[in-house]
Amino acid sequence: MPQNEYIERHTKLHGRRLDHEERQRKKAAREGHKQSENAQNLRGLRAKLYAKERHAQKIQMRKKIKQHEERNVKGAADEKEPAEAIPSYLLDRANPTSAKALSSQIKNKRAEKAARFSVPIPKVKGISEEELFKVVKTGKKVAKKAWKRVVTKPTFVGPDFTRRPVKYERFIRPMGLRYKKANVTHPTLNVTVQLPILSVKKNPSNPLYTQLGVLTKGTIIEVNVSDLGIVTTSGKIAWGRYAQITNNPENDGCLNAVLLV
Repeated sequence: MPQNEYIERHTKLHGRRLDHEERQRKKAAREGHKQSENAQNLRGLRAKLYAKERHAQKIQMRKKIKQHEERNVKGAADEKEPAEAIPSYLLDRANPTSAKALSSQIKNKRAEKAARFSVPIPKVKGISEEELFKVVKTGKKVAKKAWKRVVTKPTFVGPDFTRRPVKYERFIRPMGLRYKKANVTHPTLNVTVQLPILSVKKNPSNPLYTQLGVLTKGTIIEVNVSDLGIVTTSGKIAWGRYAQITNNPENDGCLNAVLLV
């Protein structure tokens, strides 16, 4: 590996921080404030250069927005030499051609909109990190450090999960609070079945909780529904389906969920 690619090598060996995506999102959100501060405080030649750069960026942004907003664009057909003589009253008439100007971004938005479920619990109470994590002090008695956290809520980890070495493990998920199965209710069939959990799709409280697999009320999980015999439109047996947790697992000692169909 080349000498200057030490950051990529470190990422491959040790992975990223668990809150890496959240930090990147916050950094991107701060960019607007930074640009505003520069626009207000720069003086002289630097201000002129910065204004010119921002002007070019805004033009490109407006072009992109306009392109996304267009649905059917009518443009003139390619100019070709006519084989026969055209009457004078048809000379100034152009033959418009319809062209679809749907970008991939609009298609993705439509796909997300179509795939959006009407979940049983649309709003849930957020859980703070102080409530979810318990601080654990480690190290020698003289200089104990409080950088470790124990997750106090039920969690899900995959079957091939291996704990990191104790020295490097920041978030500890206790064995007694790990769940593998959930009591899933089919809303149309009115049947409740215990199904194995495949993954945690989204925890509405925090993206970090999703990465850690924290199971709280309102969390979307993926369950194995092959035993139910649900068939897809193509005739194949469905394997994984999403479900939303409807109870507080830490209080009840079990996971109750409703299948999203």
